[in-house]
Amino acid sequence: MKVTILNKENQNKGEVDFPSQFSESYRPDLIRRAVHALQSAARQAYGANPDAGQRHSSTISKRRRNYRGCYGFGISRVNRKIHSRKGTRMFWVGATSPQTRGGRRSHAPKADKIFEQKINKKENQKAIRSAMAASVDKVIVAARGHKLPETYPFVLAADFENLNKTKEIEAALEKLGLQAELTRSSVKKVRAGMGKLRGRKYRRKKGPLVVVSGKCNLEKAAKNLPGVDIVHVNALNAEVLAPGAQPGRITLYTEKALETIGKEKLFI
Repeated sequence: MKVTILNKENQNKGEVDFPSQFSESYRPDLIRRAVHALQSAARQAYGANPDAGQRHSSTISKRRRNYRGCYGFGISRVNRKIHSRKGTRMFWVGATSPQTRGGRRSHAPKADKIFEQKINKKENQKAIRSAMAASVDKVIVAARGHKLPETYPFVLAADFENLNKTKEIEAALEKLGLQAELTRSSVKKVRAGMGKLRGRKYRRKKGPLVVVSGKCNLEKAAKNLPGVDIVHVNALNAEVLAPGAQPGRITLYTEKALETIGKEKLFI
């Protein structure tokens, strides 16, 4: 599949073939699995302290003739902490057991639980190739809600990676026909629900993803553009290509990035 190379002035600089990785079949099920595997690996472990609620010096005996037990006294048989005693009578309070004051939880979350989901290496690579193919399919990208220019898909010229000013990058993207997309991704809305109280008050739509060959000026200069992400071609994964496990993110590959994909046979 041949695609046009455009520079920052939206001028045609020739054509280039997409590498074979972009001819992968569309597999949204595999992409979803790969994204969930990445998200599960990043999930932070949480749980109760294993000793929580069990630090009391409590005892329990269900033997009939043990005077420090609870058998035969008409009381519930739970762990009890003795405060004082007179003869064979004890003044005690419940402890340790789930329903008692200061006791443990019945089924507390376990901090040692493993949330990570596994995915085979070849399946993950196929998912990345499928997501790459979906990112240059105009129908799939438009169905995701992106505002596309008529010339999409296209490849950015090699000198695009040398831009070092945010306003230059914004102006270049607008000339390439992405002004509506930048406006769409700049809208910031307040999240509904309790997430507002948990450090994620605002939501913003994902904008263009620019894939570069390696470390460059563009990487730092584009940080202040809302919704725009810059990623090294070697660091591509299913989640950046399909945020929220939904394939078809608008993606702009630089000429050098495509060359690296073909030459190094990435994700094969």
